[in-house]
Amino acid sequence: MPAPGAPSTWLRLPLSFDVARLQEESGQFAGADWISHFNTDAYENGWSCLPLRAPGGDARHIMPIDGAAYAATPHLARSPYLREVIASFACETRAARLMALAPGAVIHAHRDAGTSLTDGLTRLHIPIHTSPQVLFSIDGEAVHFTAGHAWYMDASCLHAVHNRSAAPRIHLVLDCVTNAWLTALFARAGFVPKPAHKYGDPGIHDGNVQAVIAQLRLSPLPASQALARELAALAGSAA
Repeated sequence: MPAPGAPSTWLRLPLSFDVARLQEESGQFAGADWISHFNTDAYENGWSCLPLRAPGGDARHIMPIDGAAYAATPHLARSPYLREVIASFACETRAARLMALAPGAVIHAHRDAGTSLTDGLTRLHIPIHTSPQVLFSIDGEAVHFTAGHAWYMDASCLHAVHNRSAAPRIHLVLDCVTNAWLTALFARAGFVPKPAHKYGDPGIHDGNVQAVIAQLRLSPLPASQALARELAALAGSAA
């Protein structure tokens, strides 16, 4: 588990679902229904998805589109329990997909911007077929998401996945719009948000600014000393 008080890079939410029913419904789809992930440089040995909610309800559409009108696909129309699971989230759901990772497949380390709770679009995983040999690496921490539970991962963290098992891994992945219900659910699970960036720029880190202030304070030039005081005031540190 993350250290007590540390920002939540991942979290198990207090929700559970019927694994047998999830497996039964995910098993009804033929191989031709699944679409290989478009980002072929990001993985090895097989990563595919099956859209349940997609722009315009198009079952062949797997590209995320900001501002698109998401609707149920024909796949979801024939999946009553998956519909029930998605409807149990009392928030707007945009994309909903089954994501399959083939035996031995690897998703390389990467970041997905804009999919954390505080970004307003929260990506959640519900494992359907998995095993302890399926591991996420999240900011260097190895994590296994157990089947039938709802899991959150801050995808802006550097993360990777490796299916070391001999069977496909299948997750239901939901993109949920953050609202009061979802925020309260995360609070019940013990969610600790990341500190807000002080300067409005996610590329600027407070530690880097403090290092610059320290260097300026070592300078004998009055202008450098004045700049150090100004930066320290902006950063909320002692001058």
